[in-house]
Amino acid sequence: MFLFKLISYLPLWVLYIFTDVVYLIGYHVLKYRQKVIFENLAYSFPEKSEAERKAIAKKFFRTLTDSFAETLKFYTIDKKELARMLQIKGGNMLSKRVENGETVIMVSGHFINWEAFVVGFNALVDSRLETTYSQLSNKTFNNLMMAIRGRFGGTLVEKSSFSRNFLEKRKVPRIIGLAADQRPGKSEKRYTARFMNRETAFFEGPEKLAKRYGYAVFYVKMERPKRGHYIISYQLMSEPPYSQDEPNSITDEFIRRTEKGIREQPEIYLWSHNRWK
Repeated sequence: MFLFKLISYLPLWVLYIFTDVVYLIGYHVLKYRQKVIFENLAYSFPEKSEAERKAIAKKFFRTLTDSFAETLKFYTIDKKELARMLQIKGGNMLSKRVENGETVIMVSGHFINWEAFVVGFNALVDSRLETTYSQLSNKTFNNLMMAIRGRFGGTLVEKSSFSRNFLEKRKVPRIIGLAADQRPGKSEKRYTARFMNRETAFFEGPEKLAKRYGYAVFYVKMERPKRGHYIISYQLMSEPPYSQDEPNSITDEFIRRTEKGIREQPEIYLWSHNRWK
């Protein structure tokens, strides 16, 4: 942990030099997960040529390796430098709802750099975020990610403890952040819909919670205008009263917005994840 902390004090442009090397080795030599990446892109963008999809793959892999440097930098970054990296839009709307006694659900897709929206929200918005996480098998890396995500406050809830934690704190106004494009586990209820030209299973948790308890749902829109800079917009996606005649309306709107974000900037979506296996 000490070594990671020491390295994180380096300027971001220096850390990018290291990740440039990782990009060259990972993409051109080891060809890391290229089969999965190219297959996902082929299904998602059949209208594009192979050369166009290859260009997206290369941009994606460079963006992915850049995110390693950025995430490590979050370990020691101060709020002033973080504010130069991140432009936050709409965060105070969520804060006001919590101040008024509401619980709000925040949903996001796996857009790079998803760690930025957790760290940035807790550092630069007048509220704190409760997020779920899956424990990593490597203890050192798990402790590192816990330290980074909890750097500016907020609450981290291990995925297996989510239901118990939710029931214990059900009457406590707060903001609950969920990655809503993950593949559901075998025991989880699922909703199947068309997503990026394939039938895709989505877990129903965010929609069920929102409609059962009357929570508003905000969508996290991620943009990367240039290296080391992000625009993170927290957009109201749905709020009560909810119609019982539209059982999957929130998930459908999440899918629509996520697809739109992917098509606008495909290189920042996590194509190396085998989402459709």
